[in-house]
Amino acid sequence: MKQLSIRLQPGQFLKEEIVRIAAEHDIRAGVLLSIVGGLERAVLRMAGSEPNDQVVRTWEEPFEIVAGTGTISKNGCHLHLAISNRDGAVIGGHLKNGCLIKYTAEVVIGIFEDVVYDRVMDGETGFKELEVHRASF
Repeated sequence: MKQLSIRLQPGQFLKEEIVRIAAEHDIRAGVLLSIVGGLERAVLRMAGSEPNDQVVRTWEEPFEIVAGTGTISKNGCHLHLAISNRDGAVIGGHLKNGCLIKYTAEVVIGIFEDVVYDRVMDGETGFKELEVHRASF
């Protein structure tokens, strides 16, 4: 496994940058190993959302990124984020576009070379779900 460590800057958008980096570095299969930093705007899809009835919430306040996880590929990313507010209350959900970095975001991605992650529409769930293939060399 290789790794890619990056620092995102204030004013950048978190998910959009991870997606851009996956394409730029031709990441076919990766995992979010670590993420720390801060947001001034958070946009998350809440748990239990159905494909046609998604509950997406936006907060305009400072947050610390306390945890993140997910799969990363130039073929699509699936990322979840946990953030804490000034009172230390933690909320989390599916990372959506529009999360604005406040001071920094330090992102470490592990890259697998023996598999490829694809996203394929699943008729049962209504979402694009992970499909794993062996990499051809």
